Amino acid sequence: MGEQPWIKKYSPSRISEVIGQDSAMSMIKDFVDNYKKQKKKALLIYGASGCGKTSSVYALAGELNLEIVEMNASDFRNKDQINSIAGAASQQMSLFGGSKIILIDEIDGIAGRQDFGGIASIVKLISESKFPIIMTINNPYNKKFSSIRNKCELFQFNELGTNDIFMLLKRIAEKEGINHNDESLKRLARRNAGDARGAINDLQILSSDGKLEENTIDELSERNRTENMLQALVKVFKSTDPAVAVSAFDNVEEDLDQCSLWIDENLPKEYENPEDLARAYDKLSKADIFKRRIRRWQHWRFLVYVNSLLTAGIAVSKDSKNKKFISYKPTGRILKMWWAKQKSMKKKAIAEKLARKTHSSVKEQIKTIDYFKQIFKNDKEMAQHIANYLDLDKEEIAWLKK
Repeated sequence: MGEQPWIKKYSPSRISEVIGQDSAMSMIKDFVDNYKKQKKKALLIYGASGCGKTSSVYALAGELNLEIVEMNASDFRNKDQINSIAGAASQQMSLFGGSKIILIDEIDGIAGRQDFGGIASIVKLISESKFPIIMTINNPYNKKFSSIRNKCELFQFNELGTNDIFMLLKRIAEKEGINHNDESLKRLARRNAGDARGAINDLQILSSDGKLEENTIDELSERNRTENMLQALVKVFKSTDPAVAVSAFDNVEEDLDQCSLWIDENLPKEYENPEDLARAYDKLSKADIFKRRIRRWQHWRFLVYVNSLLTAGIAVSKDSKNKKFISYKPTGRILKMWWAKQKSMKKKAIAEKLARKTHSSVKEQIKTIDYFKQIFKNDKEMAQHIANYLDLDKEEIAWLKK
């Protein structure tokens, strides 16, 4: 089947081949087509890993016959490295006189203390470049990126749905002549939870012998995704051995606060015996008390005991395992907390712009946001003046209008 990675072999070469991002692709194409008329000279596209941010830029460049100059911010992290590559490219036409796109990928990697002048260099690059600059990032609302964010139009890429990834895998499987059934492909798509790149890599690995079978999917090495949490809960809830349970959360993305919420949500479903449930909740409450005391006194080394209570402590609280299959689900509080955080970050970004213009603190301006929301809802003319004065981007304007 060849050694070429399938993520490269089946990377979209045209806009129409990009899955699940029709709206974003339309806006990005318009931005590049009309670059000289744009008020802001760079794009910052954000979204979850594997949703197609980087491959979409290559598809656009391929369709418009544009050269791409790519650099990854994690590899080029200071001003000298950035200027040596992107700086020169931003001023010179391509070898054959055509236009180009400058792609700075994964700028999350440029936020460390060692990145002396890196962010300032990118801001300067945006101001001086003769060509469109497109940057990718997972979370654009980190305060470290505020100066970059203020220079960019922001476009969000949607997390890909299971069916989007299934159709992509099916197309690849058919082209590669892989013996498969749709259920296996759907299972692989679900397993990757929105990550098309991960799903394609898995398909290539698991079908190296020309066929894809469900039992091989079960043997796939774990990724740090939600499914890891489900398996971690099985180790805690379906085991009475503390040695098995204590490592349950070692390979999951969620921190101990989120692990506590998962356990809290699913504990009553799993432990049907009232005495088992009482003992388990006692361990859960002690873990919560320990966490608060650790934060208060900054004794972070004691977090190991919080983990022990949440894993081994919960596991040994039951007299026997529940043999029923339980469908574990995340608490609604996690989703609410996530939305609250997203809302808070946009609110703070607007407050930062207000603070700069009014020479006041961000804290003071956060208190005034509700007044501006009323203006944006009721007075279009004044809202436009304010948006221009503060240099608000489209997402910030849309947030104020809600």
